[in-house]
Amino acid sequence: MARKGSSIRLSSSRISSLLLSMFATFASFYVAGRLWQESQTRVHLIKELDRVTGQGKSAISVDDTLKIIACREQKKTLAALEMELSVARQEGFVPKSLKHSDETETKKRPLVVIGIMTSLGNKKKRDAVRQAWMGTGASLKKIETEKGVIARFVIGRSANKGDSLDKSIDAENTQSDDFIILDNVVEAPEEASKKVKLFFAYAVDRWDAQFYAKAIDNIYVNIDSLGSTLAAQLENPRAYIGCMKSGEVFSEPNHKWYEPEWWKFGDKKAYFRHAYGEMYVITYALARFVSINRDILHAYAHDDVSTGSWFVGLDVKHVDEGKLCCSAWSSEAICAGV
Repeated sequence: MARKGSSIRLSSSRISSLLLSMFATFASFYVAGRLWQESQTRVHLIKELDRVTGQGKSAISVDDTLKIIACREQKKTLAALEMELSVARQEGFVPKSLKHSDETETKKRPLVVIGIMTSLGNKKKRDAVRQAWMGTGASLKKIETEKGVIARFVIGRSANKGDSLDKSIDAENTQSDDFIILDNVVEAPEEASKKVKLFFAYAVDRWDAQFYAKAIDNIYVNIDSLGSTLAAQLENPRAYIGCMKSGEVFSEPNHKWYEPEWWKFGDKKAYFRHAYGEMYVITYALARFVSINRDILHAYAHDDVSTGSWFVGLDVKHVDEGKLCCSAWSSEAICAGV
């Protein structure tokens, strides 16, 4: 009985082993078949892709395929968001940022910002300018809205900051609201170039205008003539407009137009081309250039020379405009001395 039970168990074990072996064999054939089928499918797809593209080099990678799929999904998502945004707008739900953007686009861009250089003791000159062409209060705002001309007096601070001179300017500005006060400039002749440079930087950062002009407080400005002249230069993105000149560099310390750095202008001591300092105009791009580079732009003794020097080496169009020769008044002139 023991032998019989033992032979039965042995037979059963052999059968199990045989079945497992057969199963493994079939599984191997199945896996091999599947792999062969997939490889054939890949070969067929690659051949088809090569045939369609005509490249015959390599099939599109998995990573590229995933990127394409991701792009398609993003496109679907964006399309859905655009539909939702459209529905929201129809229902009156518009984000504040979009409202602000729309208002900015429809708002008229100023034509020019005029910085009128003035000094601490020049209130009478400022009042004359206000009465003659600049205006005050509602008339000042009317010029801004109707003609796109923004005019402001530009002034620094007293050497004794906070003294009666500074307080007087603050009080005048409280009443007129037509100043640009540069706290980092001391009102002194040697600070004139720095004053003009910081005006351009301040103005272009505050107002997105087409042009920026420097003027002085003892000239009359014809706003209409200025507007028509600048309109003719709108296609010139880097225009430097003024009554152009050059001339001798004076090295004698007692001369009115003494230039301490005269030796930088060569043996002939002649200035490069630049605009008279009574009034000149630069475009937005040039004003932005001054703003960005304000810390490294050199300042010579005279502001008109300094401004001209900033554009040497740049692709700038120098426009010699006779209407900005303020000493030669004519009916079409933009400015005139008073």
